[in-house]
Amino acid sequence: MAAATVNVLPEASEVRDGRLLIGGCDAEAVAREHGTPAYVYAEDDLRARARAFRDALAAHHDGPGEVVFASKAMPSTPVLRLFAQEGLGCDVASGGELHLALHAGFAPERIYLHGNAKSRAELAMAVEAGVGTIVLDNAEEARRLSELAGDREQRVLLRVTPGVDADTHEAILTGQAGSKFGFAPADARALIAAPPAGLRIAGLHMHLGSQLFAMEPYRRAIRALGTLGDFPVYDLGGGLGVPYTAGDPQLGVETWVAGMVEAAHAELGGGRELVLEPGRALVANAGVTLYGVDSVKPGAAGELLVAVDGGMSDNLRPMLYGAAYEAHVVTRMGAEGVASTVVGKHCESGDVLVRDALLPDPRPGDVIVTPATGAYGYALANNYNGQPRPPVVFCSGGSSRVVVRRETYEELHGRDV
Repeated sequence: MAAATVNVLPEASEVRDGRLLIGGCDAEAVAREHGTPAYVYAEDDLRARARAFRDALAAHHDGPGEVVFASKAMPSTPVLRLFAQEGLGCDVASGGELHLALHAGFAPERIYLHGNAKSRAELAMAVEAGVGTIVLDNAEEARRLSELAGDREQRVLLRVTPGVDADTHEAILTGQAGSKFGFAPADARALIAAPPAGLRIAGLHMHLGSQLFAMEPYRRAIRALGTLGDFPVYDLGGGLGVPYTAGDPQLGVETWVAGMVEAAHAELGGGRELVLEPGRALVANAGVTLYGVDSVKPGAAGELLVAVDGGMSDNLRPMLYGAAYEAHVVTRMGAEGVASTVVGKHCESGDVLVRDALLPDPRPGDVIVTPATGAYGYALANNYNGQPRPPVVFCSGGSSRVVVRRETYEELHGRDV
């Protein structure tokens, strides 16, 4: 029996006469109008995914709860504003992300400040802004925040490293013993026993890592939290994996949320405030990247080398993690293809976006789509080789609009003094 395949394109997409439509917009027309490379999001997908998480938590949990967007996955104001409109909170991990969240309209009390190396300036910024929850990573940070809090009482959570390994890339594994993130259980117990003045320890936080598809590691980690005491608030982090190619596993929002809540009820008891922090799972499959093909030539193994007008400057994940993606010609979707490698334009042999693609008669001028780039493409974008960063385009109801414009050459030296 053939393995089941999953659709990695946005739900609000379709193929009509071999042409890809995203949010009702013809992908080639979007590329011609707004240029390439471009990050393109199905706006309705973003909203639907936010509602799916909120609805699942409300359906399965018997107490207060909150879904918080891990903004590191896509820290652009238009996406943040959309999630604020949809009733999500916001997880930030730096002063810059805090600034963006406030600028996008998140109420300060709905913001959670994370980070393993918060500066005094970042903590002061959070206190002055009235950030609702600061997630402490270490004892020095607690001491520093206590000084800054003064006469105010600051709600905090302790990030605990539960010592649980999960099946994912080592670079995005965060809950194992010895992780750079969080308190070891013994250190957490010491701070719980003698909390610094001005800090109200409301509960505990954990985060096992990213791209996780099994629930058992979560349950073991939640059980470990339960050994540290009884608290009103438990932030269980995020990490729900997403499919990047048709053969990847898929867990699903409903299954993940139900599993998290069931484990929390079993290990911690009911009625607690539960916080979930999805990031990638909210944005990855809602977005794609469109590229223009600049050249095609034969490779050493008989494949075609298809060079596009972007690369590691707009999607660093293949080089960082060996991440696999699909590629399709947007005007010949589903047509029989030939073995192709999609390479970027940068001065690195490792600048390869997609290996083992099957592209139908690729030629210069074609528009290629790589699905599932909605998370960490924009966030990790850079100016290598002087490449301006791409625009962000929202598509909905057959209309497209630029919500973040393309960077200009002049902006490459705009900070020079």
